[in-house]
Amino acid sequence: MKKPPIEKPEDAQQVLLHACCAPCSSAIVEWMMANGVRPTIFYFNPNIYPREEYEIRKEESKRHAESLELQWIDGDYNHEQWRAAVCGLENEPERGRRCEQCFTLRLVEAARKAKMLGLKYFTTTLASSRWKSIEQINRAGMAAQEAVPGTVFWAQNWRKGGLSDRRNQLLKEFGFYNQQYCGCEFSQR
Repeated sequence: MKKPPIEKPEDAQQVLLHACCAPCSSAIVEWMMANGVRPTIFYFNPNIYPREEYEIRKEESKRHAESLELQWIDGDYNHEQWRAAVCGLENEPERGRRCEQCFTLRLVEAARKAKMLGLKYFTTTLASSRWKSIEQINRAGMAAQEAVPGTVFWAQNWRKGGLSDRRNQLLKEFGFYNQQYCGCEFSQR
C-alpha cells in the first residue's frame, strides 16, 4: 500500500504552525483545515532583514490568518539576538550550518509557544520551501522537541501532495507579496 504524501498524527486537532511567510503558509493551512486540524499561526522570524522586509512579510501573514479567522501570534523581532545565535557562521553557504542553527532557534521558540498555549504539536512552513533542506529542518524540529518536553514536532515534507502547486495558485488568488530571498542578509547574496 502506497504511503500518503501528507501524514497527520491521529490525535492532531490543533497545532502551532511556525510560519515564515503567507505564501508558504497558505496551502499548508488550507490542507490542515480540510483535514480537521486547526492551526495557530506563529510568526517568529528574527532572521529576516532588513526590518522593512520583516514588516511586509509579517503583515501578509497576519492578513492571511485573519481572513481565515485563525489565531495569529507575533513572535516579536530581535535581529540582534538572531545575529548572536549565528555568529561565526556568516560565510556558510545556503543549506549550511547557519541555516540549521537558524531553524533550531526558531523551532525551539515555536515549541515553547506551543507548550505555553497547551498545544502538543508544532510544525513549520520551512518544510515547504524547495530552497531548504528537509533533513536540517527535521533535525532542528527534533532538537526543539527535545528542548521542550511535552511537545511533539510534526515532521512533514509540506512540498508533497500537490501543496507546492497549490501554494503558487493561492499566492495569486490572495495577491500575496512574494519575497525573492530566504530572509537573512546572508541569503541575499
